Amino acid sequence: MTERIPNVLHHLKELNQAWRKQDFIFTKEQQQQYDLLIATRRERIHQLYAEGRVSKGSYKSKGEEI
Repeated sequence: MTERIPNVLHHLKELNQAWRKQDFIFTKEQQQQYDLLIATRRERIHQLYAEGRVSKGSYKSKGEEI
């Protein structure tokens, strides 16, 4: 399991802003940090799906017309 990082989205947003200011290029350290944050985020999303904590929209019966 990857590290527990609070505010993953906040850190990703900061890296995205830095990436834009640096002519769309990450340094090696930034790229490693980005890869770790993305892996952590994907793992968290996978965990939420596994726990059934993701909304899948409203239920529609097959025979019901809109």
